[in-house]
Amino acid sequence: MSGTTEDTGHGRTGDTAHTPALEAPGAGGPAGQESPDRERLMRGKYCVVTGATSGIGKETARGLVTAGAHLLFICRDRARGEATLAELRHESRGSSVWMLLADLSALRDVRRVAEEVYRFLPRLDVLVNNAGTHDLYPRVSADGFDAMIATNHLGPFLLTNLLADLLERGAPSRIVMVASESHRSVLHIDPRTFAEPGSYGPIGSLSVYARSKLLNVLVTQEIARRWNTHGITANAFCPGLVSTGLARNIPMGTRLFSLAERTPFVRSARQGAKHALRLATDPQYADRSGGFYSTTPAAALLPPAPHRFRTGLQHAVWERSEELVGLA
Repeated sequence: MSGTTEDTGHGRTGDTAHTPALEAPGAGGPAGQESPDRERLMRGKYCVVTGATSGIGKETARGLVTAGAHLLFICRDRARGEATLAELRHESRGSSVWMLLADLSALRDVRRVAEEVYRFLPRLDVLVNNAGTHDLYPRVSADGFDAMIATNHLGPFLLTNLLADLLERGAPSRIVMVASESHRSVLHIDPRTFAEPGSYGPIGSLSVYARSKLLNVLVTQEIARRWNTHGITANAFCPGLVSTGLARNIPMGTRLFSLAERTPFVRSARQGAKHALRLATDPQYADRSGGFYSTTPAAALLPPAPHRFRTGLQHAVWERSEELVGLA
């Protein structure tokens, strides 16, 4: 891939502090239509995708299954999960598809589902942390954290750490984190208090969501540093403005985004999933780690996010997250 990436010094990265555009797979077609190369590379691989019953997660899961990968997806809603399971099994080409239920905002659920993953999979080649939420009003998680931070950051952080042994067995393996350009808007983040519940409304919720996405990016960079000798790479990306289930919490959001899909400004879930699939499957990213890639037009022209290159902050967020989820 031509272009540059925001270099964290881990693996093969670019040489400037600007964000590269993440090009769609050249021969991959829509997410549900694998290229011959993807099928050759992914057949028999073991993949986990969170939040796969709709949106980018579902289309990413579809792309992996139709390429011949074995897929285990984690979701919260049984009815939607069973419908997705039937659909993906119908489209699979001799590969296995499994479903596990978990609420990623609840740490007990995350620990339980991680144990179940070990009973299904001998190794893990690709982990796609896609599940996320944008709550317009604050909720408190079962463990006492802001529910949006718990769902978008603490749950995926714990799950990724608990699956580290499986990822090492699958090395070279990949972690793909679905993040957002909104992380750039965070002007201040305190590693000691980022998960504490607060009071906010629809406007303030944007700041909490952006904070959760910055946490995703910081953790991705810290994984690249900590796990680079274990054959595990990690990259984050922004899929751009995509019409997905996140829009359901915005008044008339689902309707408006569906209409906007007909314009160049909003992508469909299938279009957004192309980029997750590229990071998960393309040999070009096999030895790239710690990067943040964007599909947002002219992202390379934007100034770098102020917190992204603070290795001390990456380390502090990691250690505080370990404490909060009980890994320390």
